[in-house]
Amino acid sequence: DDVVASSFAEKLAAQTEGGKDPRAMEVVLRETKRIVRMDHGHVIVETRHGWVCANAGVDESNGVAPGVLTLLPRDADASAEQLRAALASRFAVELAVVVTDTFGRPWREGLVEVALGCAGMDPLLDLRGRDDLAGRTLHHTVVALADEVAAAAGLVMEKDSGVAAVVVRGVQYTAGNRGAAALVRKPEFDLFR
Repeated sequence: DDVVASSFAEKLAAQTEGGKDPRAMEVVLRETKRIVRMDHGHVIVETRHGWVCANAGVDESNGVAPGVLTLLPRDADASAEQLRAALASRFAVELAVVVTDTFGRPWREGLVEVALGCAGMDPLLDLRGRDDLAGRTLHHTVVALADEVAAAAGLVMEKDSGVAAVVVRGVQYTAGNRGAAALVRKPEFDLFR
């Protein structure tokens, strides 16, 4: 109720499937760096973090009350580091933390958990220069390890179960502090921008 929709938000909301609340659309616009595409009743945007996603990640489901929207963290890497430091101190253990959210993917059906924030581990596993099973040298293989951990955790969390945290053991990772921001492809290397 605290949000006043702009005329642009009202216009965009009227074009969405089912007629999105113009105030919710205003929040989406405030979280948006640029609109990538709007078609078939969906709004795909680039957030200020560089993520390309529906509705700037503004979530109307699983809210604390009707009409309350959930936004993506301002700095998910900082959030991950705060959690990592608190858990490491509390339990006297070295660990990594991955903060996740559910994302849709272009050209793919279904949703999957991806890493929004990461602390204590390098989010990327660079396999370039290693040999594959046939002995050929890998030239381009960089694994999004934090996203793989996020997706695995998503199997246990289930969308509507209320599970907020998952312990994943046995992941081989390199300690690091680049954060999940390293997962966002730079515009000069992105073939779709």
